[in-house]
Amino acid sequence: MVDLSTTYLGLELRSPLVVGAAAPLTEDIDNIKRMEDFGASAVVLHSFFEEQLLEERYALYHHLTQGTESYPEATSYFPEQKIFHVGSEAYLNHIRRAKELVDIPIIASLNSSTVGSWGDYARKVEQAGADALELNIYYVPTDMEMTGAQVEQTYIDIIRTVTSSVNFPVAVKLSPFFSNLANMAKRLSNAGANGLVLFNRFYQPDIDLETLEAEPNLLLSTSREMRLPMRWIAILYHTLPLDLAATSGICTAHDVIKMMMVGADVTMLVSVLLRHGIEQLQQIEKDLVEWLEVKEYDSIAQLQGSLSQINCPDPGVFERVQYLKALQTYQPHRELVDKFYV
Repeated sequence: MVDLSTTYLGLELRSPLVVGAAAPLTEDIDNIKRMEDFGASAVVLHSFFEEQLLEERYALYHHLTQGTESYPEATSYFPEQKIFHVGSEAYLNHIRRAKELVDIPIIASLNSSTVGSWGDYARKVEQAGADALELNIYYVPTDMEMTGAQVEQTYIDIIRTVTSSVNFPVAVKLSPFFSNLANMAKRLSNAGANGLVLFNRFYQPDIDLETLEAEPNLLLSTSREMRLPMRWIAILYHTLPLDLAATSGICTAHDVIKMMMVGADVTMLVSVLLRHGIEQLQQIEKDLVEWLEVKEYDSIAQLQGSLSQINCPDPGVFERVQYLKALQTYQPHRELVDKFYV
């Protein structure tokens, strides 16, 4: 039997097949049990957003201060518990219920863009029983006076705030939009991050030509999108004391194999489960085992990192030189050549 086991954030996992932060799937506690039954080695819960936490605090402040100017006795008024523990307490309870229901690791997810008070809440997440935390920094800077250095410092400050407050592992889910991602990875590691999740997908708005309005537009990823994280995982493999999780576009066993070959510790599945259902986990694992057996691998660890930049026969394949080779070797369809050169 092929050994699929791997390690991520200090957690011993039966396979590299991890369910990513797949809202709305992980919002249903029964789905988390089904994920375990169909082969998920760990589950990243849906994100709890900074805006939810801020909304609760604004509501608390409003109820604490409303009327205090009019009645002296109002200064001792304290609202009922339900007013300010709607979202944050529900998320903590969701962690507790998930931990009671399944044996696989449960990784919480916090989505933020500012430092705020995430240290306090991250500590509560740890106390609720989460095995690790994925910090999803979803940040689109629009201030023309803000420099790139300031943007990067925001990330570092968020990580330091959280990692200094908790004792369990923390991974950072990043976008690829940094001038020097390698340097940013090093700084995040120095700030206390234990792993990187590559990459976050920024959902772009669209224009509705009937209503003439901008509207949200969610497009599920495809295998074509895995090339960017695959490249950077290959470059970062064994350069820093960071675990590497691959996300975006992982839809088949072949996608999983490629990511493991470049050095990923785990692969996170989201769009494929939203598109085909949780049971697709079982098929991906079956295909993964079959491929490894045909290629005569005893374990997935044998191929991990075998085609990373440090182990690849042609390390330049992941850098600029490959761009030149791609342009020189590409052959357009013959009909296009005839069209433009007749």
